[in-house]
Amino acid sequence: MLQNTPIRIFISTGEVSGDLQGSMLIEALFRQAKQAGILIEIVALGGERMATAGAILLGNTTKIGSVGILESIPYILPTYLMQKKVQQYLINNPPNLIILIDYMGPNLGLGNFVKNHLPQVPILYYIAPQEWVWSLGSKSTAQIVKLTNRILAIFPEEARYFQSKGAQVTWVGHPLLDRMKMAPNREASRQKLGIQPDEIAIALLPASRWQEIKYLMPILFESAQQIQAKIPQVKFWIPLSLPDYKTAIETAIKDYQLNAVLVSTETHNYQTLEVLAAADLAITKSGTVNLEIALLNVPQVVVYRVSGLTAWVARHLLKFSIPFMSPTNLVQMQAIVPELLQEKATPENIVQEAIELLTNESKRQKMLNHYQQMKQALGEEGVCDRAALEILNSLPK
Repeated sequence: MLQNTPIRIFISTGEVSGDLQGSMLIEALFRQAKQAGILIEIVALGGERMATAGAILLGNTTKIGSVGILESIPYILPTYLMQKKVQQYLINNPPNLIILIDYMGPNLGLGNFVKNHLPQVPILYYIAPQEWVWSLGSKSTAQIVKLTNRILAIFPEEARYFQSKGAQVTWVGHPLLDRMKMAPNREASRQKLGIQPDEIAIALLPASRWQEIKYLMPILFESAQQIQAKIPQVKFWIPLSLPDYKTAIETAIKDYQLNAVLVSTETHNYQTLEVLAAADLAITKSGTVNLEIALLNVPQVVVYRVSGLTAWVARHLLKFSIPFMSPTNLVQMQAIVPELLQEKATPENIVQEAIELLTNESKRQKMLNHYQQMKQALGEEGVCDRAALEILNSLPK
C-alpha cells in the first residue's frame, strides 16, 4: 500500500555525463521504490535525460559546465543564479534526502548550504569528485567527508580513499556496467549505420562542453584530415552530445573536408552506443565515454586540452599533477589507453597513435586484453539498483 504523501528526493548534478548517470539512477530509484511500496518524487538539477526518466527539473545544468579558469568565467553568473534559485526552493520545500552527483564546485556549495540551513536532511554523494586522483590538498576532501552522510563510490580506489579520510562509504560499482547491458553488438551496429565491410570506421568524439569545441575540436579534426589523406577508406562517425553544437561541428566537417557523418542522438543516447560499437577505433576527449568505448572493446586514443593560461596556472601556481586523466586508466591506475594531454595533444601525435592502433595487431590486442582486466575491477551489473537501495535505506525513518 503506497503512502499518500510522496517522499521527496532532490538530486543535483551537471554536464552531459552527470545527466546520463543521474537518469540511470532515477530509473532505478523509481523501480526500487515501487517494489518497496514507497511513493517518491524526484526534483533535480540536471538535463533532459533526467527529466525523461521522471525527475521534475528545476534547472538544466548540461550547458553550463567547464574545466579551467578562463573557461569557467562565462558560467559563473548562470551557476550562481541557479544555486540561489535551488537554495530558495529547498528552504520552501525541504526534501527528505539529497543526492549529489559529481559537479564539485556547485555541489559543495549546495551541500554546505543544506548542512547549515537544513541539518536534518541526509546528504549522499554518488560519484564523488575525483579527489583521490587530483586532490590539491585536504580542504575539498574534508568538506566532502563533513557534509555527506554516505558516499556511494563507483571506483575501488575512490572507496579506499574516502574511507581512509573518515567517510562512510559503500562501493556499488560503476553504473556503465548497467548501461552496457543494452549496448548493440559490432555487426548489428555496422549494418544499421550502413558501414561497408572494407570501410574503416573511426568514432570521433570532440566535445561535450563549449570549451572543447574551441580548444579540442580543431586538433581532432586536423588529425582526422591527416588520417583521411593516409587511409582513403576511412570514414568518421561523430555522435552529437548536445544539439547546440550541431552547427559548429557541421561547419568544421566542411572546413576540414572530412568524409564524416554527424549522428544526432536521442534523449536515451542509444545512437552513441551504436557509433561506438561499430567503430574500428575511437579518437576521443577524456571523459566517461572512454569507459563506454573500453567496455565495447574498441581501441581508443584519448586527447585533452585546455587554454594555455589554465594549464600554466594549474602547473605553476596550483602544482597540479595527475597520474592519469582518462577513467579507463584510473580504474586500476594503469596506462591502458594513450593519453595526449595539453602540449602532447598535437595532430602528429594523434595520427601516429591512431594509425598504430589500426595497423599494429599486437598493440591493439594488448589494449583489448587490458580492457577485460579493467572490466573485472568495475564490479558487477546491478549497480544502479544497489545505489538506489542504499539511498532508500538512508531515508529518515
